[in-house]
Amino acid sequence: MRLAPAAAARRPARLADLVVESVLDGVVSGSIPPGAALPPESALSEQFQVSRITVREAVKLLEAKGLVEVRRGVGAVVKDDSSWNLLDADVLASAVRNDANLTILDELVGVRIALESNLAGLAAENATDEDRAAIEAVFHRLEADTSRPEVFIQTDVEFHDRIMAASGNRLARSIVSTVHSQARTSMRYQGHPSVEDVRTTNSEHRIVLDRILARDAAGAAAAMTTHIRSAWQRRRPLPPA
Repeated sequence: MRLAPAAAARRPARLADLVVESVLDGVVSGSIPPGAALPPESALSEQFQVSRITVREAVKLLEAKGLVEVRRGVGAVVKDDSSWNLLDADVLASAVRNDANLTILDELVGVRIALESNLAGLAAENATDEDRAAIEAVFHRLEADTSRPEVFIQTDVEFHDRIMAASGNRLARSIVSTVHSQARTSMRYQGHPSVEDVRTTNSEHRIVLDRILARDAAGAAAAMTTHIRSAWQRRRPLPPA
């Protein structure tokens, strides 16, 4: 089993990361199937030109990410995707890179809808006057940015984060921020929004903002659900033929 030879040309700050990255992409892409045993330490050490200690460190990292389990007499065996820690930044990044059918991105949007709609409702209930003023200020910046989609999509992230911060739920905000930051590294997720697209998006933001300012928790949650789902439908690429 040869692992991502192109990756071997790169020398990251921690050599174990080189092994982790190659195995991780192999597992997530399916080229190393569940149940397969990784090559022995000696073979990995030779392939990546690192010490056996480095290989052991890499295997421990892969085990912590839920990608392999070490079995006595067998070595590191690949686990199926039900065991992967998809909130781990490296695992999620690889899943997004290898998401040929957009399954992960669709699931990620579903997570955003479930969490952010609830957070918008909480923001409507819990936001202070200062919070509401901050959210409204970002919205007005978005209005000014609608003629520049490349700027708008950056400010858009801040608008959503201001709402999540106002909710008071730090854990849900952290989860959304983690998955969203990885998704945004994929152009299939970001898309290439037009001026018309971002104006439509901001009209949806306006409804979310109005419901938060009115302290309408149910309305804010419903508006956020509609917005995230509609925005993804507008930019979601067609599935491969």
